[in-house]
Amino acid sequence: MKKIALGTIVLALAAGTAAAQDVRMGTEGAYPPYNFVNDDGEIDGFERKLGDELCERAGLTCTWVKNDWDSIIPNLVSGNYDTIIAGMSITAERDEVIDFTQEYLPPDPSAFAALAGSTPDLEGGVIAAQSATIQASFVASSGATLVEFATPDEAVNAVRNGEADAVLADTAFLAEMVDGGDMEFVGDPVYIGGGVGMGLRESDADLKAKFNDAICSMKKDGSLAKLVAEYPELPQGKPADC
Repeated sequence: MKKIALGTIVLALAAGTAAAQDVRMGTEGAYPPYNFVNDDGEIDGFERKLGDELCERAGLTCTWVKNDWDSIIPNLVSGNYDTIIAGMSITAERDEVIDFTQEYLPPDPSAFAALAGSTPDLEGGVIAAQSATIQASFVASSGATLVEFATPDEAVNAVRNGEADAVLADTAFLAEMVDGGDMEFVGDPVYIGGGVGMGLRESDADLKAKFNDAICSMKKDGSLAKLVAEYPELPQGKPADC
C-alpha cells in the first residue's frame, strides 16, 4: 500500500469540481475493517486498499482526507474533497443530495449487539447508533428510544457503560467486539440500505465514470473478490454486476 500523509489536501482546479488528475478521497478513518487510522497515523483498511487500486486503474493521483462522519456529505458537497469512500450504503435519501458509483460491496446487514448474557428490549428499550446513519434512522422510526453518538465506538461504549441497552451497527463493524469480547449479537439481522458505493458530487459525472470503470474492471478480473476475502468480517456476497 502506498503511504500518503493523512490529511494531505490537493487543490482542485475549479471550485466544486475534481481536478483532472488529482482526487481527494474522503473517509471517516474510524470504522474498521472498512477504514481506520493505523499506528503510523495513516488511513488503513479495506477501503484504503480498494481506493488506491481504483485510483491506479483510473489513472488518478489520489490523496486521503479524514473527516468526521456526521459532516462527511456536507463537506463533499462544499468541495473539501472529491469522493466519499467510507462504508456508505447507497440510499434514496442520500442519492437526492450526492451521486454514487456502482456498488463495490453488497448490502451488509445491520445487527444488534448487547452485553453478553443480557436480554435487552430491542423494540421498546434504549438503542445506541452512530448519528447520520441508516441504523439511526431505523431506530428512530421504531418503538425504541434512540441515543445517537458521533462515532461508532462511542455508540458501543454507551452499551458498556449502561447508557443504552443495545447498539445497532453494521455486522462487519460489530464482529470484532462480539468475537471473544464482552458483547454478543442479539435479535435478528436488520436489512436496511443498499450496497456500498463511493459518493461523489452530482457535477462530477466524468469522475464517476472513471471510478465505475475501475470498479467494473476489478469485478471482472476477480481482484475485488480477492480483496474482500482478505477481510472475512465484510459481506462476502457478490456485489451487483457492472
